Amino acid sequence: MSITITPAADFHVHLRQDALMRLVTPTVRQGGASIAYVMPNLAPPITTTGMAMNYKKELQAIEPNVEFMMTLYLTADLTVEEVKKAAAAGVSGVKVYPAGVTTNSSAGVSTYEPFYPIFAAMAEANMVLNLHGEVPPSPTNSVLTAEHDFLPTLIDLAKRFPKLRIVLEHCTTKDAIETVKKCGPNVAGSITAHHLHITIDSWADNPFCYCKPVAKTPEDRAALIEAAVSGDPKFFLGSDSAPHPREKKSGAARTAAGVFTQSRLLSYVAEIFDKQGKMDKFEDFVSNFGRKFYQVEGLGVGAEKVKLTKKPLKVEGEVRDGELVVVPFMATEELQWDIESILHLHFRHIVRIL
Repeated sequence: MSITITPAADFHVHLRQDALMRLVTPTVRQGGASIAYVMPNLAPPITTTGMAMNYKKELQAIEPNVEFMMTLYLTADLTVEEVKKAAAAGVSGVKVYPAGVTTNSSAGVSTYEPFYPIFAAMAEANMVLNLHGEVPPSPTNSVLTAEHDFLPTLIDLAKRFPKLRIVLEHCTTKDAIETVKKCGPNVAGSITAHHLHITIDSWADNPFCYCKPVAKTPEDRAALIEAAVSGDPKFFLGSDSAPHPREKKSGAARTAAGVFTQSRLLSYVAEIFDKQGKMDKFEDFVSNFGRKFYQVEGLGVGAEKVKLTKKPLKVEGEVRDGELVVVPFMATEELQWDIESILHLHFRHIVRIL
């Protein structure tokens, strides 16, 4: 059995910098995507139009066959004038990180009111607000409640700025799904490949399943799956593929948050849709709904198609370049859908997959 679809649009990608960037950027296409919506939490974070455009040039030099959509990191230094400048230059969105919740989030926010003028300017410029939907760490919350506690803020922002497109990224709870559904058409939710597979038990004893926000209960996972396969255009793929060197995930004093799914992205997602008997909804979720919400329906489409075939696939144990090693999600495990080819355009094999 095979299916042929429009290349995926991945609306949440971490491509890092320096050697790690050079290692993982080519795997965007390997995983079946032609759009990568790039996160700005580098060191230092991407906070200006110039920084975003320079980063895009670096990525394009590595993989010219991917459309990289760029974002700015929301800090107190972002101005209305910079928002207008960024929009004019083609920057697509602004990412909000609550302070201290995940990788390189120390410059994040703790309250939203001071940024209302920024959000209003974004709405006017037709930019997207991307929310890491958790509250900052405190004595009254935990990694299991941080997303739930953020949802009233999402509802408030959606009502205050009805013309501002807002994405609640990497939804992990049933409550998040229900909240996105209840919000107006300006709100959507992205869902990762790994959160469709794992629960709290997965990361409790496996550092390569540990991410932020953490996976929750089987009931929450079931809600994510139901939303993904439902055909509801409010939900689409955002992998949150977040690579870290192996030594920062395993054996480290503090495990880095992030799951690397880029290299086998469509295979992970197809596994879930097939088990649910919903392969007829697969292309909309991975390719179409996100493009429509971001208003880039023709971007990264062209004449090419991705062909997936149902056949056993063993996930590689590592992605390596010399001494730099990243361990992918479900390493050495068997999946049932493989990317047979990207028609009309061959992969550029830059990294070694072992």
